[in-house]
Amino acid sequence: MSQGVVELKAKDLNAHGGVFCPSPLADMKLWNSHPKVYLDVAKTGEGKCPYCGTVYRLAAGEQVAHGH
Repeated sequence: MSQGVVELKAKDLNAHGGVFCPSPLADMKLWNSHPKVYLDVAKTGEGKCPYCGTVYRLAAGEQVAHGH
């Protein structure tokens, strides 16, 4: 599987500050990967998929807006 690092911009995160893996951002095909999991990237700046090991990391200098 992947086990790479995907750098994200704040605009890549969903309204809750996270991403799903597998993700097209990681150049993965949904049909041949693993079950979909949510990774909260906004909380710590990165999240690691427990299935494939891909790390989704907020790029340096990117700020996540908090609140509504």
